[in-house]
Amino acid sequence: MGFCHPPPPVENSVRVRRTDMRLSIFPLPGAILFPGLQLPLHMFEPRYRALVGDALVRDRQIAMIQPQKPIDGAPLYSVGCIGRIGEVEAMDDGRFNLILEGQSRFRLVRELDVATAFRQVEGELIEDDENDVLSAIERAGFEQEARRFADRQGYSVEWDSVERLDDFSLINGVSQIAPFDPASKQALLEAENLHARCELLIQLMQFFGRGDGGEEIMMLQ
Repeated sequence: MGFCHPPPPVENSVRVRRTDMRLSIFPLPGAILFPGLQLPLHMFEPRYRALVGDALVRDRQIAMIQPQKPIDGAPLYSVGCIGRIGEVEAMDDGRFNLILEGQSRFRLVRELDVATAFRQVEGELIEDDENDVLSAIERAGFEQEARRFADRQGYSVEWDSVERLDDFSLINGVSQIAPFDPASKQALLEAENLHARCELLIQLMQFFGRGDGGEEIMMLQ
């Protein structure tokens, strides 16, 4: 378990820019992207190969947002994250391997009626406060609970490296990679600010950490 992708800080009070954006989306259940983090993707379906091709000739942006159900055309959650295509490998058969780099959260305004094979939405950018930090008590409480959770789950963690991470990198990094169910990870993405996300993470680690080795992981509904 590594907490290592560097993200920019989250805010004390969420600000939403009034300018709306047209966003091409990849609605993948369980796939969460946070600002400043990276998400590796393998695009093989024709519609999502078309999505990548379109993004590469325009602004290299793909917006990640979860559907509320794992079925085609399902309603979307209210918050997602815009990513920029960084590394990309175009394969001979038309598939793509790529790294999506988180840029900014956005709030869903409405889904657009489009002719493209991939879905598009109108969204408002959410501005996260880059100066927000945890208090010493918050940080210590989080690290203590993270150690307990890692021990219960049998994870090997380089704690010296974790302690050197800034608050934003630590909290968003754990939020993205932690083995929680999609609804829980969505709640983390929607958390108003760094403090709220830290508090929710602690609660989730306590909740999911209750299971013993052979038990199935509990789902938060």
